Parts: sequence; structure tokens; C-alpha cells
Amino acid sequence: MDRSNHYEAAFEAFLRERGVGFVAVDEAHRSTLGDGAVKSVDFIIVDSAKLVVDVKGRRFPGGTPENPRKVWQNWSTEEDVDGLARWAAHFGPGFRGVLAFVYHLAPPFEVRPGTPDAFAFRGNTYLMRAVDVAAYRGAMRSRSRRWNTVHLGTGDFQRLVRPFSAFLTPDPADSPVRPVAVK
Repeated sequence: MDRSNHYEAAFEAFLRERGVGFVAVDEAHRSTLGDGAVKSVDFIIVDSAKLVVDVKGRRFPGGTPENPRKVWQNWSTEEDVDGLARWAAHFGPGFRGVLAFVYHLAPPFEVRPGTPDAFAFRGNTYLMRAVDVAAYRGAMRSRSRRWNTVHLGTGDFQRLVRPFSAFLTPDPADSPVRPVAVK
């Protein structure tokens, strides 16, 4: 976590306001996992949900004020996707890797009142969205071979993205199966 990064600072404030238990990871040094280096995550959430989170800060709309691009950018590096999956597997059952897309909403763009996970921070508005890294990996496409970046197409992103708070409850797939009484 880089506190000088306004996206990560806004995300941390968002978690604090909701009373979520988390560890902000110091990214000053490369982490190791097993026998090799792996990209550090930004946050480890140890609350009712167990998450390893990489924050991706994006501005919406992008482009210039004269020529705004109203596209919800969702690119990442393959290294980030792989690292999140490795960390989630390392922490064990119940942990999920999540790409948190923190959108800084640039004026004059606004979201409707009551939009889930719209968050005011230091005079700016942010929209907290997320995609499970396993789902992202399953649908990702190459964006730039030169930069080793990947992204989701618009339809896949719309299908997979959720308000970040949707990830703050345990994944039903990790809940023990309870037998149903038959009468």
C-alpha cells in the first residue's frame, strides 16, 4: 500500500469507515512466496471475508476534459493477476484474490445518489468496484504484449464487476454444506 497514492488512500479510508479488519501491505520491498518473487498485494482483509486485494486506480471519465472517454478502464498486468491468485492459494481455503478498481470520478461526472460504494474522500468522489481474480483470469484478453497488460471486454466486465462491498461477505462456495432434513 502506498499512502501517497490517492486511490489506495481512498480505498483504505473506505475500509476504515466500514469497520473492516485489514492489513495494509508495505510495497517498498518485493515479496517472496515459495521459491520466487511475487508482486505484493495492497491489502489483506481478515474480516468475515478473507481477501487479498490489489488496488487499481483509474480516472473516470478518462481522456482529456475536451475529449472525455467514458470507458470503465479495467486493465491490469498479467503479473498482478498471477500474483493475486498465488497469494490467495497460499493463504488457503476461504481466501479470494480481488482486483479492486477504484475510480476517481472527475467533475462534472456524477453518479446517482445512493449508488453502492460511491465514496467521498478529500473533496473527491470515488467509486469502489471489484472483480474476483479467478473470474478475471478466465475472461481476460491481451491489451498490450509490450507492457504485458490484460483487460476485460466491456460485456465481460459488466457481467463480472460488483460493488466492492459485495466481496465483504464470505464466499458461499466456501461455506460448509449443510445437510437438508427430509421429511
